[in-house]
Amino acid sequence: MNSHHVLQWLPSYLVPFVSLSYPTSPPANPDSFHHSAYYKTGVLDGCFIITCIAVMAVMRDVVRIFVLEPFARWKLTRTWERSNSNRIQQNGQKNGLINGNGHAGHANGDYKPKSVMSARDARKIHRSVLRFAEQGWSAIYYTLQWLFGFYVHRNLPTQALNPTELWLNYPHIPLAGPLKFYYLTQTAFYLHQILILNAEARRKDHVQMMTHHVLTIFLMVMSYFCNFTRIGCLIMVLMDWNDIFLPIAKMFRYIGLYTLCDITFTWFLISWFVARHVLFVIVIKSAWFDGPRLISVGWVPELGHYYSERTYDTFVYLLVALQIIQIVWFWMICRIAWRVISGQGASDDRSDDER
Repeated sequence: MNSHHVLQWLPSYLVPFVSLSYPTSPPANPDSFHHSAYYKTGVLDGCFIITCIAVMAVMRDVVRIFVLEPFARWKLTRTWERSNSNRIQQNGQKNGLINGNGHAGHANGDYKPKSVMSARDARKIHRSVLRFAEQGWSAIYYTLQWLFGFYVHRNLPTQALNPTELWLNYPHIPLAGPLKFYYLTQTAFYLHQILILNAEARRKDHVQMMTHHVLTIFLMVMSYFCNFTRIGCLIMVLMDWNDIFLPIAKMFRYIGLYTLCDITFTWFLISWFVARHVLFVIVIKSAWFDGPRLISVGWVPELGHYYSERTYDTFVYLLVALQIIQIVWFWMICRIAWRVISGQGASDDRSDDER
């Protein structure tokens, strides 16, 4: 285990929870991450995932409660106060009578406008505050993780438009430290999302989201232990890119910035189509045709060779299943886009409303 990167006083059984496990010597001629530490894979990597889940849970609550919720509450309360003030002025002008001294009187005696927020408005603001904070955490996570994933991808000899390098020289072992860290934190995030999905009130797309997360985790674990990490890294970068913009569009909507919401949602729609229905399809096509043609090794687990017709077909079929789920989602997104075009504004049918 990798004990030289942690405090010497830490008990050995805790080391896998705070450090990447299975350090090993770097390959003789690495084609990427020339100065990085290298690692093998194993079951102890699950310990690090557990720590990441705990850290994400704490960070999510801290950011939501102490940063995002106060900001959203301040913004929505200020908007309500301004709207209420305008309403008071309009009512005053409507009901006021100009007397001979030029002062405004009222036809119904002293006019006392309502200046206390109603329970209905308070509930609406509270709901929007919670939703804003939830989406804010997603926007922060996807932005930071995409930046790190893009850094990992840029250091690998892979290209989205010409993904043949995903298969050449398979298996790509051992793993560079940044790539292993990226894989484990991504797995932790989706496991954390499953916990959140079942702990909070169910949304309309609960089944679709649960299916997507379970399928994603299975693909990530399978590609990790079968040494198909380069295609996994590329797919995660493609997926995370457009996942940045949907929560930002929702954040704008929850605080009443509808024009920015529609603009961001339009960009999200374009980026979704390009990343998930053009670039991702290119990757699936390469997996279907290039992988069997370019991978020259067979099933030799003791050497890290996990290629066989059955395992590889399972991997490709799961990628196709993931694409089918995304086609269904894209159809739902297009319905929302039609609302934007027709002037109704963007609202996400998939997850905004609760049952």
